[in-house]
Amino acid sequence: QVQLVESGGGLVQAGGSLRLSCAASGRTFSSYAMGWFRQAPAKEREFVAAIRSGGTTSYADSVKGRFTISRDNVKNTVYLQMNSLRPEETAVYYCAAQARLRVGVVGPYQYDYWGQGTQVTVSS
Repeated sequence: QVQLVESGGGLVQAGGSLRLSCAASGRTFSSYAMGWFRQAPAKEREFVAAIRSGGTTSYADSVKGRFTISRDNVKNTVYLQMNSLRPEETAVYYCAAQARLRVGVVGPYQYDYWGQGTQVTVSS
């Protein structure tokens, strides 16, 4: 079983920055692909970014150049640095772990464990 705990959400003005963290339990964190998703009210959960065990990253087109995903395998933590935030990016942000090797990383169904989420609110 893997437990994920997100932190770092909050209220920020448009154009501002936040860094989200996701701390994971378990001894095999370094072998997991990790992803960040977000879900706004009345909308489906959407892919934001992912980082594979080898460090390869993937991003949604809407966040490329503004968001950066990274991981620290010593601290069992994955980060999401978010810059130039927009009001439409207000959502609950979730961390997810892909404990079994899969081809893709953008679908929520491709992940095995989820955190409880952290609220990000971007004011205009």
